[in-house]
This record gives sequence, structure tokens and C-alpha cells, in this order.
Amino acid sequence: MAGRRNSHERIVAAAKAEFKRSGFKEASMRNIALLAGVSASALYKHFPSKEDMFASLVEPVKAEFEREYHERERREYEGMENGDRMFSEQTGGCRWAMEFIYDHVEEFGLLVNCADGTLYGNFIHDVAEIEENATRRFIEELRKRGEEAILLPQGELHLLVTTQVEAIFEALKHGFSKEDALHYADTLDCFFTPGWMSVMLGVSEQN
Repeated sequence: MAGRRNSHERIVAAAKAEFKRSGFKEASMRNIALLAGVSASALYKHFPSKEDMFASLVEPVKAEFEREYHERERREYEGMENGDRMFSEQTGGCRWAMEFIYDHVEEFGLLVNCADGTLYGNFIHDVAEIEENATRRFIEELRKRGEEAILLPQGELHLLVTTQVEAIFEALKHGFSKEDALHYADTLDCFFTPGWMSVMLGVSEQN
């Protein structure tokens, strides 16, 4: 049992290295087996396909990221019920996302840089879609509560959200250290939060 566990750990480490080096499309199961020091047949006992192998590396972190995102969204609505200030969870959202990304930097590196040809090839677009839907729900909730929130045209909302999400992941694409990435995330929050308040509520953050 211990031997199988050790083999599995070697295979996982080898898979990460091969996918990072070659990307999913060009990654070779043969190379992974060689790096792990196992036979090709032994490799397939652990993972039935290259797709399953890649998914095993990234899906748990992706799912956790989405759970944490929706938990933040839930707390925002809870805060609105309690009379907290507007944008209590949204403020610092780039910082939160960047911290999560860099706490799981290997997995996000695979998702962002190496996933072409997999179900995760549109990962950044998928994150932007989640954010776009959440932003639309937030605006609608504000309007239900009597706020004069502006529901942006769908195309504009999509472009603004996509711009912010892509900006966050640029730190990873450019190889920022965690320290530099978090500083950049704080800059993004300073840049985007007043802008969202202006276009959604017609006010500046200072008001």
C-alpha cells in the first residue's frame, strides 16, 4: 500500500512537471511515466487518461476557489441585511483572489498557462462569467432594496468584468512573485473599486 502511495506521489509530481514544461496538448504520458520511474501500464492504473490526470491536478483547487467566491458573495448579502457599508466584500476582492491564487500557484499556473485542449482551456473566461453573473445579481439586489443602482448594458458589464478578471491573472502570466502580486492586487482594488461604485451607483468612494 505504501509503495502504491509513493508511486502515486511520484506520478503526480512528474505530471505537474511535464504539463508545466509542455502544456497539456504536447505533454506525453510516456514522459510522465519515465519521470515518475514507473511503467506506462502502471501509470494507467493510477489515471485512465491524460485528461483525467490533468483534471486531478486542478479540479480540487478550482472547486475550492469557486466555493470561497460564493461564500464571499453570501457574506456580502448577509452584511447588507445587517446594514454594513456598501461593497464590504467587494472591497479587497482582487487582494483576496490573488492571495488564493498564489497559495495554490502550481495549480493556477496549470489552469492559466497549460490547459489549452482540456475542459479548463477557457478558465479565465469561466471565472469572468461567474463574476459577471454575481455582479448582475448584486446590482439587482441593490435595486430591490431601494438603491438607485445602475444595471449596465450586458455588453459593457461583460467587458468591464472581463478586464478586471484578466488583469488579476496577468500577474501569474508575467511570473510575479507573491509579494509583487499582492502589491499589484492592492493597486487593482484601488483602481477598480471606485470605478465600480461610480458606474453602478453614480457616486465616488469618497461620497
